[in-house]
Amino acid sequence: MKHTLKQSVLACAILQAFSISSSSAQEQVQSVVVSGSKWLASDRATVGGFSDLPLLETPASISALTLNQMQDLSIRSASEAARFDASVGDAYNAVGYAEQFSIRGFALDNATSFRKDMIAISGDTQIPLENKERFEILRGLAGLQAGVAAPGGMINFVTKRPTNAPLRSATVEVRERGTVYGAIDLGGRFDDRRFGYRINAAAEDLKSYVRGADGERQFVSAAFDWRITPDALLVLDIDQQHKSQITAPGYQLIRNEALPTGVSPKTLLNDQPWTKPVDTDSSNLGLRFEYRINADWNATVSANKHWFKRDDYTAFPYGCSNEGDGYYPGYCSNGDYDVYDYQSVGERKTPWGAQALLQGRFTTGTVRHALSAGLAYAERHDAYGEDVYEYVGSSNIYQNAIVPPIGAEFSTGPVMERRSIEERSAFVQDVVTLSEQFTVHAGARYVKIKRNELEEIDQPWVRERDSYLLPNVALVYAPARDWRVYGSISHGLQYGGIAPMQTTNENQALSPGRSKQAEIGFKRNVNEHLALAGSLFEIRQGLEYTNAANTFVRAGEQKHRGLELSAQGQAVRNLDYSVSLMALDTDQTDTGDASTEGKRVTNVPKYRSAVWLGYAVPQVEGLKLDAVWQYSSDKAFDPANRVKVPGYHVAGFGASYALRLGGVSTVLRARVDNAFDKFYWRDVTQSLGGYLLPGAPRTFRLSAQVDF
Repeated sequence: MKHTLKQSVLACAILQAFSISSSSAQEQVQSVVVSGSKWLASDRATVGGFSDLPLLETPASISALTLNQMQDLSIRSASEAARFDASVGDAYNAVGYAEQFSIRGFALDNATSFRKDMIAISGDTQIPLENKERFEILRGLAGLQAGVAAPGGMINFVTKRPTNAPLRSATVEVRERGTVYGAIDLGGRFDDRRFGYRINAAAEDLKSYVRGADGERQFVSAAFDWRITPDALLVLDIDQQHKSQITAPGYQLIRNEALPTGVSPKTLLNDQPWTKPVDTDSSNLGLRFEYRINADWNATVSANKHWFKRDDYTAFPYGCSNEGDGYYPGYCSNGDYDVYDYQSVGERKTPWGAQALLQGRFTTGTVRHALSAGLAYAERHDAYGEDVYEYVGSSNIYQNAIVPPIGAEFSTGPVMERRSIEERSAFVQDVVTLSEQFTVHAGARYVKIKRNELEEIDQPWVRERDSYLLPNVALVYAPARDWRVYGSISHGLQYGGIAPMQTTNENQALSPGRSKQAEIGFKRNVNEHLALAGSLFEIRQGLEYTNAANTFVRAGEQKHRGLELSAQGQAVRNLDYSVSLMALDTDQTDTGDASTEGKRVTNVPKYRSAVWLGYAVPQVEGLKLDAVWQYSSDKAFDPANRVKVPGYHVAGFGASYALRLGGVSTVLRARVDNAFDKFYWRDVTQSLGGYLLPGAPRTFRLSAQVDF
């Protein structure tokens, strides 16, 4: 797309919002929150389970950001939202590529851990937030709620719905290197009040802090509802996003033994004249029908179809052939690295899922029941061709060198379906209230999986058929009205990892693996100005890694034991705060490999914290100031723990000023992240031979939000 067309999209989005009559009243669109401080957690979250229970009574660790909170903090991506939860970290989250995370030290699965309204979508690109009402995180096993998902938890994106009152909002933002962002949010009901709408659109001209990793993004969505009767509601939503951006690969160890020094987070190792952007298209079509049978029983049917397509290009840095016998992986002593022309064109992933849910309340004697039962179906088809990965020369991390691309005779092989997965499940949960103090949550999900994979195009299909029972039980004790203590035991299921590029079993998927979790926790709404939560947990699953023979395997056990604490509220008048803390101990056991036995799991710090403070300046009406502080202790780079990556502190500051301009409600915002311009290694991974990704340097942004 040409530069003039990008600016036209931005201009049209903004002008469309400004063209709406300013006399329309805006509805305050947000989830229900505990009264008092706006930073108290949402009192409900879809990711918590099936029962319509307050989070206070849900025996699980959950955090959520509402739309208003995301607006206040100028959050434009899942990466920016996730940093406020100390239990969430990056997991090969490269600039310009997919946003990938870990929770409680376990890397999320791009196929199952990202949910739109609790139905799995692909996490292989940036998931747009413009049409999202809440960003929810479930920490811990999700076997009962979702069936197959990574043991650390999952992220659920709750879609915006039509508003009852007219909503007209426009946002414009600029950043330090010239990124320009524009978005509109329109909602309301038609003349026939049974029909409602919500329209979102955004466009972004991307100028990354990594110089040269530039691109563009366009997004549009629409949601409609039809109140068929007072008891029946039909909801339809659709969205489409195109993103094209040059990706920024990470750094490898020097001689595969030492951290690189003297490097800049602004350096693009993918800097070649022939470098192409990673080009992605993603779309969703969602449908939901809700029916109120009577005062105690409700039925819901929901479905979502997702389309994902990617053309993947990188001048990929890997290894060193300019020193001795070479290092694979690893860069040379002087910073030289080999450059490979990587191309994978026409990748496609098409997951879709559906769920039917019946919920009701009844009593048996003095015992109260809240029953949820249902059926779910999901399938996924992955298509790709044999990629191109050819050596073309060498460059240097301190001084870029131009190398030639491959010839026209190289191209991605024919794109065909290489992997398909079908998941059928039945689930039931009963929340049994035994007394005013004790409640039992008992449930299970039965899952049947069919998995077909074509590992090599000249080999026969590999077919797997498995079934699993995933129980979940918890006891909740209420010592007081706003205080809950719980203990839970749960089982989970996750698809086996896929062997990364350049391993002996490249692209081969390991068989599904089970996981187990024990957790005790508490939740306390002390008053309208303070909410506390904490949990102790242990999660066990099989350990997956690339062994000394360069084969991706599952061997031994990965055990994570942790403590999570959070506090949200208002310290004194005008001073809000949010604190999230995590302490995590990880072990690799029974590996059969002396070099890894008993060592820490890679990319998992022992301690992490995230603190936010917000102050409403009483002397200046509408002025608010805030500060964000993040801390991470050191972490292991490799399974043998030969190299430790240092910890870091990062601080950021923000300000907002609400006023009326020309009779229109306006909020001006400014933010600076990494205010002290600290260099740190944000993310390390063993994927693709092991890489380090530096954190962003000092960055700035200015925005204006106009509501009509």
